[in-house]
Amino acid sequence: MAIEGFHPSFVFLIGAVVAALTRGKMRSLVMVATPIISFAFLRGLPLGDSFVFEIAQWTLTFSHRDELSWLFGLLFHLAALLAVIYSLHTRNRMEQVSALVYAASAIGAVLAGDLLTLFIWWEMLALSSTFVVFAGRQRRSMAIGLRYFAFQIVSGLCLLTGILLYSNSGMSLELGRLDLTTPGTMWILLAFGIKAGFPLVHTWIVDTYPAASATGTVFLCAFTTKTAVYALARCFPGTEELIIIGAVMTCFPIFYAIIENDLRKVLSYSMINQIGFMVVGIGLGTELAINGAVAHAFNDVLFKGLLFMS
Repeated sequence: MAIEGFHPSFVFLIGAVVAALTRGKMRSLVMVATPIISFAFLRGLPLGDSFVFEIAQWTLTFSHRDELSWLFGLLFHLAALLAVIYSLHTRNRMEQVSALVYAASAIGAVLAGDLLTLFIWWEMLALSSTFVVFAGRQRRSMAIGLRYFAFQIVSGLCLLTGILLYSNSGMSLELGRLDLTTPGTMWILLAFGIKAGFPLVHTWIVDTYPAASATGTVFLCAFTTKTAVYALARCFPGTEELIIIGAVMTCFPIFYAIIENDLRKVLSYSMINQIGFMVVGIGLGTELAINGAVAHAFNDVLFKGLLFMS
């Protein structure tokens, strides 16, 4: 079923508000219904740009549907539905509401048609996921959540810096392939790299995922890093530097995973390893390599989510 005329992310935001105001079976019903209704609106989005708004001198495109954004939009709806069903036994209002906003932000990011709109959802992704960590209700959840938030804020600042430098060089903010020789693009790549878990800025993944609740971790493993993979595939396909970065990502986590006793930390290192394969594919830049990277991202969300559930 396809329904036209509404942005899928706003369905999740409305669902989050309703979930915050309800309890018990009614909240569970809202949680399950939200990704299903949102997917109907995703299917109803027209190809190309829609939900375009003019603010001052900026043009914000909240929906750009093509094959890449459609696949990641489908993936995030599926991940949200499965994670919601898995979390129905909990009564953690903060986590459930934050998770819906978190999913809305990821879907909004992959549908964004320009860099400024991407930045808006990028920051919402950071804030909402931080509250998912806080909702873990462990003694260390608050401290680790603040460290996690610091990494996400640095990523957002790098993205904003890159956008400003890129815009001041006279370039269009339309979200598409970027050249590393253009001013600001290195900052944008760094912003994506922090969220993707590039070497030396990967520690937030291993630090954070074991600190969230069992259900919160399932949400966390689905959205942040895969949004970054989407952004890399959208903006930096064929960037040869990504081949080296991805190759390093595939190798070093294995040694840490072998000596680790915490199974959720083992899976966190494994996630970095798997993202490395995706980054290599994006760096290769051929049609086959990009298709492989995107297919593996789709696969990784499903099997990694299942492993975290286990």
